[in-house]
Amino acid sequence: MARLKVRQVRSTIGGTRGQRETVRSLGLKRIGDVVVKEDRPEIRGMVASVPHLVTVEEVD
Repeated sequence: MARLKVRQVRSTIGGTRGQRETVRSLGLKRIGDVVVKEDRPEIRGMVASVPHLVTVEEVD
């Protein structure tokens, strides 16, 4: 199964509460943090809701 490398590139300061909670639920705490998640619709939806705060890359 494919995996996604998600990196936080911008701060959540100034964002809505939902955006902060989404970034936190992805496992990101600060700028530069990277997590590897399974490529599932739930994860894709979370990433799609905060595209201005994170970058995504597919990893095998």
